[in-house]
This record gives sequence, C-alpha cells and structure tokens, in this order.
Amino acid sequence: MAVKVLVPTPLQKYTNNQATIECTGGNVSQLIDELEKNFPGIKDRLCDEEGKPRRFLNFYVNSEDIRFLQGTETTLADGDEVSIVPAVAGG
Repeated sequence: MAVKVLVPTPLQKYTNNQATIECTGGNVSQLIDELEKNFPGIKDRLCDEEGKPRRFLNFYVNSEDIRFLQGTETTLADGDEVSIVPAVAGG
C-alpha cells in the first residue's frame, strides 16, 4: 500500500531533499516508523520522547487533521496523502 507523504522544507534535509515521498503504513504511527527506517533521524524531529507528534507539527490525512480523527492510530489506505505541516504562530 503506497501513501504519499508531503514533507515540509525544514525536514527535507532528512529525506535527501525530497518534498514528496512514497511510503507504506497501516496507520500514521506505522508510517512514521517506516519513515524512520528509510530516513534515519527523522522520527526525532516528528515525535517527542513518548512517540507522540511534536506539538509544533500538524499531520493531515487527505486534508483532515489527525487530531480530529484517531491521532497516530488514524488508518491509512492505498493512495492516501499525508501532509506534515509546521505550526505557524504570530500576531
């Protein structure tokens, strides 16, 4: 099952400067583990020490925020698109 992962520019140094990656995983957590397997060091940038997504990163599956789905247990299907989006703050 192939899932398209959109990687933000600051994290592309961990993905050999690739903005889009084809990856596998039955859910977001497994996808993150697969990313770590293929691109060592990226998981530390995506997750905290408890394995939860860092609070300044948002994950979207097909434009739906995983915080409003099942979090990292959100199921993925062939052809899904996962976007990793840095949080923006300011005023």
